[in-house]
Amino acid sequence: MQAKAAGQTEHKSEAQNQNKTTKEVKVKKKEENDGIVDEEAKIEATEEIRMKCKVFFIGAGPGDPELLTIKAVKIIEKADVIIYTGSLVNPDILQYAKSDSQIMNSAKLNLEEILNIMEKSTRKGKLVARVHTGDPSIYGAIGEQIQYLKEKNIIFEIIPGVSSLFATAAALEAELTLPEVSQTVIITRPAGKTPKPEREAIFRLAKHQATMCIFLGVHMIEKVVDELLTYYDLDTPVAVVQKASWPEEKILRGTLNNIAKKVEDSGIEKTAIIVVGDVLGEGQVIPSQLYHKDFTHSYREGQGNKEL
Repeated sequence: MQAKAAGQTEHKSEAQNQNKTTKEVKVKKKEENDGIVDEEAKIEATEEIRMKCKVFFIGAGPGDPELLTIKAVKIIEKADVIIYTGSLVNPDILQYAKSDSQIMNSAKLNLEEILNIMEKSTRKGKLVARVHTGDPSIYGAIGEQIQYLKEKNIIFEIIPGVSSLFATAAALEAELTLPEVSQTVIITRPAGKTPKPEREAIFRLAKHQATMCIFLGVHMIEKVVDELLTYYDLDTPVAVVQKASWPEEKILRGTLNNIAKKVEDSGIEKTAIIVVGDVLGEGQVIPSQLYHKDFTHSYREGQGNKEL
């Protein structure tokens, strides 16, 4: 009897120890899980703080709000302060802003005022969306803003956008780089209030006879045409697209011989891109070798032995 009792006591003790160990393991796992959750919460909180003290340069696209990138929309939705280029950006994109967001039109502000708003807002822990038309890297005047933010150690990020150039190509139903016609696209503008290097004068760039896309020049179309005729032929195809992707988009087609008159008759004086080059012609398109049935590359084995 005593031996039996001793056995039962020993078995009970083992069971208690096992239960205690199981509880300890559960507690430890809970503590570990809680620690992971706490760490994740800290990371999220840190990221939220970083977001709240940051400037985002956003490319708002050419005009159609549906051409905003998903990332651009997400930032606009979160932004405490929105500074948008009201002279060029479609105001419909502001539909994504939260109700208490502070919205300012930069067309009514000078550079110093814009920079001051950015600095004061980020110092107060606010997220600033600086919204530019098209893609901010092309004639977006962001270089001086970036320089200032770096000097002040203010965190910033650039979100690319769809350039009006590519909306223009889409409106023209054109490929700007046709095989054996032009494999080069020159993006430029005529000299104006903002000077440009003499080596980049339009008449010098015309020597290449590549596809040329000219911003900010429609108001001086005659001068632009004169420079282009230094090397392009009179019958070179030209198109002018105003407000590409907007409901009021307007397209003019012609040649260097008649485009200036067409622009004058249309009344177009701004917010237009001039595209010049034989890629706009009506000739038969020579297919790219990329999709030729005999072309072999890392994703597809060609069907023949023809060397391309």
